[in-house]
Amino acid sequence: MAMELASWVERFGTAAVLAMGGAAIGALFGFCAQRSRFCLRAAVIEFWHGKFGEKLSVWLLTFATAVVAVQGLVLLGWLDVGGARQLSNRGSLSGALVGGLLFGGGMIMTRGCASRLLVLSANGNLRALLSGLVFAVTAQAALSGSLAPLRSAISSGWTVDGGAARNVLTRMGGGPWDGLAMGIVWLAVAIFFAHRTANRVWMWLGGIGTGLAVALAWWFTYAVSQASFSAEAVQMQGLTFSGPSAEWLMRVLVNPAPAFGFDAGMLPAVFAGSFLGALVGREWKVEGFKDGYSMARYIVGAMLMGFGSMLAGGCAVGAGLTGGAIFAITSWVTLAGMFVGGGLMDRLLAEPVQTAQPPTQQAPVVVPLAP
Repeated sequence: MAMELASWVERFGTAAVLAMGGAAIGALFGFCAQRSRFCLRAAVIEFWHGKFGEKLSVWLLTFATAVVAVQGLVLLGWLDVGGARQLSNRGSLSGALVGGLLFGGGMIMTRGCASRLLVLSANGNLRALLSGLVFAVTAQAALSGSLAPLRSAISSGWTVDGGAARNVLTRMGGGPWDGLAMGIVWLAVAIFFAHRTANRVWMWLGGIGTGLAVALAWWFTYAVSQASFSAEAVQMQGLTFSGPSAEWLMRVLVNPAPAFGFDAGMLPAVFAGSFLGALVGREWKVEGFKDGYSMARYIVGAMLMGFGSMLAGGCAVGAGLTGGAIFAITSWVTLAGMFVGGGLMDRLLAEPVQTAQPPTQQAPVVVPLAP
């Protein structure tokens, strides 16, 4: 496969090969995520309500699959995650924590994380489409716009060096075998609860396929970086939706557009894959807002997610799955923040339970007898 990639790179160029691979992996992710109804928001709600149901089972099935596949590739010598920015660069624990909390709260308000909004947009959900646009604008503002100084100030509060200090497995004195073992345990737990909660074929296939797409992104970009003859080094990367959303926004608004690469092919392919999944499941339909309050809530939630994702260095997929699968400590802190922030926002927005009041007893009416 390495020889074939090298020939493709020589024939079509590094950028084109990355874009084509991103499109294929993105289509797989979009289709599988749509059919399995993969959603961190729904999993967080089930977790805090003390219910290990279908949504939490699907998320854990996806996460465990990504961990097992990535660590397996590392052990086979087909992947070296040491050059991933989530491990090699200096990271921010304060940004990961605050960003995770903001993102978790925002995804509850918008009824979906960044990837879920893209999937729902392809299914005809106009609420998700608007929220996705607001998310992209806010992410770009946090990356290099008016919100960048605030992001930098928060991120500089508590940092961690790159390398071994950012690797959870290394800090624990372990390695890829330990990561693989943990992934297998989580996969067994996910299979156990998934078998108890539902028996949908697409829940199984979609959850596993979504996790494999995360591992394939790591493997493919690493393989291209090794096969590239470009003068500029090719950075290996995984699936994420915050950076690519901001990139596509600038691609539409700015000329010349950002350089073509993996993200440029991945994002529209996720949309296309999800659209195909909706057609297969006969689930495509146009949905809009019910009232002004609902729209305002979605917009605020999308802004929280956009800023939070750039602050944390990734979204629910970029940090929760992609970074979590390589055991980056900042990604695990972000994921924990998303669970806590989502739980708090879910409780804050919960409608009070109306308890039935017992009927008031009225004094009996005494009718005087006629004399």
